[in-house]
Amino acid sequence: MLEIKNLHVRVEDQAILKGVDLTLNRGELHAIMGRNGSGKSTLSYVLAGKEDYEVTEGEILFEGENLLEMEPDERAAAGVFLAFQYPIEIPGVSTMTFLKAAMNAQRKARGESELSTPEFMKAVKEASGLLEFKQDMLKRALNVGFSGGEKKRAEILQMALLAPKLCILDETDSGLDIDALKVVAEGVNKLHGPERTMLIITHYQRLLNYIVPDIVHVFSDGRVVETGDKSLALELEAKGYAEFETTDAA
Repeated sequence: MLEIKNLHVRVEDQAILKGVDLTLNRGELHAIMGRNGSGKSTLSYVLAGKEDYEVTEGEILFEGENLLEMEPDERAAAGVFLAFQYPIEIPGVSTMTFLKAAMNAQRKARGESELSTPEFMKAVKEASGLLEFKQDMLKRALNVGFSGGEKKRAEILQMALLAPKLCILDETDSGLDIDALKVVAEGVNKLHGPERTMLIITHYQRLLNYIVPDIVHVFSDGRVVETGDKSLALELEAKGYAEFETTDAA
């Protein structure tokens, strides 16, 4: 589903990614682990099409298409979803209004008819029940006054409604207590399936106690320096990242 080949990325004249190669097959769940500054989040932003990230070399193919030639909204319509480490607040826009606008924008981009209000409400009710999302949160301004756990649950709800093919979760465990972490992880597990590929970015193994990856990659100095199964995450937890660091790491 996703092929990343020799990807090099600069931000403000500083090289961040220095030759990333990754292949994610349909239905797989991959985890990327590494220290702060290793390039994990940069990769997620480049996949989503965030501005100011200059790709200087390499390519990204999503279902055989050149992802780098697509605008961010085109990537979203094609099925790429990014859950942010720190979801932004949008005062004055209810969560319900935001979700309906996002769903209908993607449907329009794909040439599909927009959902009617009853159709949308039915979809939200079903997704909210699956993810234990409180209905009253839908009336509140998006992420305004939400706890860390509520913000992450709101993003998982977006993911459920938009039904992307590729889900990228950038440190979704950041700022969560153990109860919120379990709820979010349960939602991710319910949404993972044979037609949906997931890329989980995290510092810590604790998230992977609840979301079990098929493949784990270690990032250091903008490269993948080790790949293994879920036991690699346990090894990192026990030994730390030092033995995986590249010799020229900053």
